[in-house]
Amino acid sequence: MASNQELYNDLAYYTLAHKAPSFIHQLVVDAYTAQNADAETKPIAVAFALIGISLHTEKGYTGKQVQQAHMRLAARRKDWPRMALPKTRGAITIAELLAVPPGSQRDEAIERWCRAVWESYSELHEEVRKLVNENLY
Repeated sequence: MASNQELYNDLAYYTLAHKAPSFIHQLVVDAYTAQNADAETKPIAVAFALIGISLHTEKGYTGKQVQQAHMRLAARRKDWPRMALPKTRGAITIAELLAVPPGSQRDEAIERWCRAVWESYSELHEEVRKLVNENLY
């Protein structure tokens, strides 16, 4: 059985080879990071992941726009708060995503995954929105 990291690598390969200009790969990076973060994960990684999936799910940013937002945020701020990680972070797994046929069906599953991970962090939504408003706009 493949490890979670190996499954992520397979999904990353799929998204990096994706022809769509929206750059869905960034959404996968952010959802994976938020879903799999632990006490050792750097605060910037969790903050950027949550900011990325919030911009996508709440404001309709494409993966490319999220990537550009990450670059602006990195240029403006170096120290990011450590955020409390919820115990459960979305029921959709990477193995389930890879079981969906490639193409529009898998892309829609990735969208559902992003929303599920974002919803699992509901207690941090206001904190993330504040970070976005203070540091991005």
